[in-house]
Amino acid sequence: MVAKKSKPAEPAAVGVFRRFFHSEVAGSVVLLACTLAALYFANSSHSETYFEILHTKVGVSWGESAFKLTFHHWVNDFLMVLFFFVVGLEIKREIVAGQLSSIKDSALPVMAALGGMIVPALLYTLFNHGGNGADGWGIAMATDIAFALGILSLFGSRAPIGLKVFLTALAIADDIGAVMVIAVFYSEQIFWSGLAVAGFFMALLLIASRFMIGRPGIYILLALGVWAGVFASGVHATVAGILVALAVPVRARIDPQVFIDNMDDRLERLKQSDLTRQSMLSDTSQLDALDDLHWVSGSMRPAGITLEHFLHPIQAFFILPLFALCNAGVHIHGGVFKTMVNPISLGIILGLVIGKQLGVGSMVWAAVKLGWAELPKGVRWPHLYGAGCLAGVGFTMSLFISELAFTDDLLVDEAKIGILVASLISGVWGYLVLMVTLPKAEN
Repeated sequence: MVAKKSKPAEPAAVGVFRRFFHSEVAGSVVLLACTLAALYFANSSHSETYFEILHTKVGVSWGESAFKLTFHHWVNDFLMVLFFFVVGLEIKREIVAGQLSSIKDSALPVMAALGGMIVPALLYTLFNHGGNGADGWGIAMATDIAFALGILSLFGSRAPIGLKVFLTALAIADDIGAVMVIAVFYSEQIFWSGLAVAGFFMALLLIASRFMIGRPGIYILLALGVWAGVFASGVHATVAGILVALAVPVRARIDPQVFIDNMDDRLERLKQSDLTRQSMLSDTSQLDALDDLHWVSGSMRPAGITLEHFLHPIQAFFILPLFALCNAGVHIHGGVFKTMVNPISLGIILGLVIGKQLGVGSMVWAAVKLGWAELPKGVRWPHLYGAGCLAGVGFTMSLFISELAFTDDLLVDEAKIGILVASLISGVWGYLVLMVTLPKAEN
């Protein structure tokens, strides 16, 4: 009987990407279900109750003072900070050790993301320059990583890993641009005292990270201080999530050889002792060795990766679905097609559907022809066109920016209709393009 050859272990970076990719897939299904639920509630007999819950104020009061926000605002201004924190961890990981870590590797997705932001914004502005919707140009710039990767995942092994990595890096580079747009163009009047408070807590956070202080409670308190300072400054509070993420190390805190030497020494010490399931209760040397093993293994595991793995399911299966329930529930006045003919909806639809294709495709073509980048292994031009179409699924970030761009509920509804229609068209069209162009599955 011949023993089966064991499958070679995949590189750690590939393993991390696969876990990330598949978590996005599952999360996109839940996100879609909550989106449909929100649309149902907003246009059914439960509509009044639905909007009443969103506008219910929740908070704390002491004496004659109080701090209260609507349920809708708690989701958008507090819970979404965690979403942006995870986004920040993903961005830092990619910049430090991923697809954006070198000019050669990052050229293609960064150029694609730039084109996918600039062209849609220009198309939107053509329809809304000088009108009520002029401030909404940032809505058409976004790419929703969960839905885009969720659709690409439907092709399984038919989709080359290079295409999956490209689309992921494009969406993350797009997130960087979206965060910058939110911070610079969609923040209210700036109060420098609030920024000073945020800067103070941010400095303490960096110091705690630098000296490897191991108490999670300290980091949580400092992060809340950064959030409170940013919230009070007028800059949108979700930017605090990105700032805090930048302070989290994504490399191991100790040298690998130090890790191996310590592990070998402690394990050898335990092997030579009379180790049982309860012996360490009376043998302090065993307990010390176990504590050292715990510390050294924790120091070798990067904090950023640990937090990303812990928070990603919370983001994918709680925060984003709750965000969709609170923000995708648009009341359709007089039918979808009647609502779509307004400049805001049309600008968003053309920006996300046409602008993303043109922007991503033209910039990728330019980067390759100028010799700045090469096509990923196994990826052909039709595949990149399909990925450019999927980049037009704006959804989460687009909905978020629409809430910042407009204060008039009617304009917000028009923007949301455009986002939902454009995301549906982009997703379906991208799927059809890839279904035709990707190699057939092997039987």
